[in-house]
Amino acid sequence: MAMGDPRIIAVALDEGTIIRRSADVEQERKIAIFDLLEGNHFQPAGHDGPFRILLRVEDNRLAIDLKDEADAPLETIRLGLARFRRPIRDYFAICDSYFKAVRSNGAKGIEPIDMARRAIHNEAAELLQSCLEDRIEMDFDTARRLFTLICVLHIK
Repeated sequence: MAMGDPRIIAVALDEGTIIRRSADVEQERKIAIFDLLEGNHFQPAGHDGPFRILLRVEDNRLAIDLKDEADAPLETIRLGLARFRRPIRDYFAICDSYFKAVRSNGAKGIEPIDMARRAIHNEAAELLQSCLEDRIEMDFDTARRLFTLICVLHIK
């Protein structure tokens, strides 16, 4: 296994993929990227880090463009997204309920919604880790934040 610095130092989303973002989604994106860059473990097989990544969707597949610290291309890792359709749809639905509850009730009533949102997010992060386990070693928090960014790429 490659040594080096197994982490992401820069992340970008293919803006051509994203039609529009609400203020709520934009805030989720900013937080996910900030938290991801603050602490992550990301080790693609056969490469030394740190890494710069670009996330994009092509032909219903996630493409993770890997670059080294100097911005030289390393590889593109692709992952079919069919198995993520339901978690993404469920996550969008629960987030919509969450944002509506926050606006209408303040903090009242959001705890059960937030627990459901967290559960969906956690299951999707585990699925992402499992699907990529032979190509990218990553910790759970990194997978959670990457799932958030995958969701942002799916906004139509």
